[in-house]
Amino acid sequence: MKQTLQFIGLLTVSNTFMTIAWYGHLKHKNDWPLWMAIGISWLIALAEYIFQVPANRIGDEKFSLTQLKVTQECVTLSCVPDLRSSCFP
Repeated sequence: MKQTLQFIGLLTVSNTFMTIAWYGHLKHKNDWPLWMAIGISWLIALAEYIFQVPANRIGDEKFSLTQLKVTQECVTLSCVPDLRSSCFP
């Protein structure tokens, strides 16, 4: 149970960073040049990988690759609407 909670918790943090990396620059599209948006997005994506890699290693001890991917998609589908309503009104 502890591994499952760690896995899902790390995935949730990871997906929060990734959603911001993917869509956060749109909030500043008139303020930031493209090169700056790309650089900032990559820095945020780096933070995402810091959580994603351990999540997958922890999850791999208990779940199959298919189960890891399905869980990842479920977490993504739950994170995006929450972030959209709170960060991108």
